[in-house]
Amino acid sequence: MQSPNEIKLFEEKKVRTLWSEDKEEWYFSVIDIIESLTESSIPKRYWSDLKKKLLKEGSQLYEKIVQLKFKASDGKRYATDCLETQDVFRLIQSIPSPKAEPFKLWLAQVANERLNEMQDPELTIDRALEQYLNLGYSENWINQRLKSIEIRKELTDEWKRLGLKEGQQFASLTDIITKTWSGKTTKEYKTLKGLKKENLRDNMTNTELILNMLAEASTKDISQAVNPKNFTESATVAKRGGTIAGNARKELEQQTGKKVVTNLNAKTFLEDKKKLL
Repeated sequence: MQSPNEIKLFEEKKVRTLWSEDKEEWYFSVIDIIESLTESSIPKRYWSDLKKKLLKEGSQLYEKIVQLKFKASDGKRYATDCLETQDVFRLIQSIPSPKAEPFKLWLAQVANERLNEMQDPELTIDRALEQYLNLGYSENWINQRLKSIEIRKELTDEWKRLGLKEGQQFASLTDIITKTWSGKTTKEYKTLKGLKKENLRDNMTNTELILNMLAEASTKDISQAVNPKNFTESATVAKRGGTIAGNARKELEQQTGKKVVTNLNAKTFLEDKKKLL
């Protein structure tokens, strides 16, 4: 499992990174590193020549290269060569640059920040809080969103305990929960809100977030109580958890006469908020 791409800055140069939760390791875009160190106008050519040299020398570094997809300036994602942190240190030794030492210090700092966050989850929450505030979200919504992250983590930890597979099985179970409580699949829900690659939970209202949390928390609690033996049984549990939140949604809609699941998304909400200022 990999976290979304992040942009790190080294002396105002962008370096694309990706955190692998499975390996607990950063991956860095090699092209970005070369551009930061050499200020080459054609970093791709520099890297192409260096790869040939490494291959010729029989360097083990060449075998460590992995390709991961990063978002380019045109908004599309393209595969690019990447290296883990320890291999980036080796790469730097092959690139003559006066910035080598400062870059090594920066690299160590980036790695250390993540390790600190892993040891102290509050640092991760503080960083997320700051990011949401900068985007213009209200503190009340942010508190709900951060709580939803905690509840989601508890649910996925439960699925991992049961031996379920990340990816398709997690996505299928999530879809069952979402469909059961909201009346829409995740895809239908995102379509209603006019979303494409955006995170659905980042575009939920407070009430939507609360009901989604209720559905996921209920699913986790029921799963721990009945201990499903396989994916099929877990799917039944997901439906039971979603039903609890679904019933709450229907009761609320009956009491208020308003739909809970709406087309309101973060972009339109924040734009309307700015107009009022």
